[in-house]
Amino acid sequence: MKILFYDTKSYDKESFDAALSRFPEIEIEYIKYDLDPRTASLAEGFDAVCAFVSSNVGEQTLEILHSKGVSLVLMRCAGFNNVDSAKATELGIRIMRVPNYSPEAVAEHAMALALACNRRLYKAYNKVRENDFSLAGLMGFNFHGKTAGIIGTGKIGAAMCRICNGFGMKVLAYDMYQNPDLKDFVTYVSLDEVLSGSNLISLHCPLTDDTYHLINIETIKKMMDGVILVNTSRGALVKTDDLIEGIRMHKFAGVGLDVYEEETKNVFEDRSDEILEHSTTARLLSFPNVMITSHQGFFTREAMEAIAETTLENALTYAAGKESKNDVK
Repeated sequence: MKILFYDTKSYDKESFDAALSRFPEIEIEYIKYDLDPRTASLAEGFDAVCAFVSSNVGEQTLEILHSKGVSLVLMRCAGFNNVDSAKATELGIRIMRVPNYSPEAVAEHAMALALACNRRLYKAYNKVRENDFSLAGLMGFNFHGKTAGIIGTGKIGAAMCRICNGFGMKVLAYDMYQNPDLKDFVTYVSLDEVLSGSNLISLHCPLTDDTYHLINIETIKKMMDGVILVNTSRGALVKTDDLIEGIRMHKFAGVGLDVYEEETKNVFEDRSDEILEHSTTARLLSFPNVMITSHQGFFTREAMEAIAETTLENALTYAAGKESKNDVK
């Protein structure tokens, strides 16, 4: 099977090349361009393409891929909100993803963001580099004995629940489907109760029509003053303009974001200075209590190995004509 690998970074090639030794049936060609209607025609002669969460796998892209003989799109990620799955089904193109590749990696990063915001680590680091060892402006609060509100308790959210429990926090959760593995230390409540009763709120739910802009000015007003908000899930769960308004209202002790609405591609890549200057992400960076990272929550050795392994296993499952729980429908 020949696979065209879009939007290749050095770490992608390294992890997939390492895994390929166990998959002699598969041949990969790597290119730096991301998948969209302009680049889809490059897949002529390939059986499958490999794309990322930022790729455009919409109707036009799929039609071009179909015309070039591509019958499989391998998403090397869990998210697929940029995939037109109905059109793919119509064209007979199978979409497969990597639903679980290291939930602990993302959950640990979420807690790292929460701790960095709470203890002002970025400010402390910069002060010390300037030979200022004063403690002014660095006071945080104990997580022990406080309440964590986890929105979404799938594998990543469940891992975050366990981390918060380990910190000695009371854990509230909101999810349409309760996770029975968490029953001993997590209390499921309504969304309003999570918002109003939590010192730390961490988002771990998928982006759907129901969760789009879940965090908006109305839900922000329901939060307690001095809350820490963390989002390592999907950028559009948060309405950025409303978040900025909430920050200006002094609602938040800190905000930690690994994802953001403008993340079709990393907002700092391939953007002019003028566009970046006026982006909402850049506006967020102007606030001293906001910490933003570049969608690195998944980025551990273990996660990259799991992504490569599962993606290539998906390719073999397709080649064998077998069904899979990793299919996007």
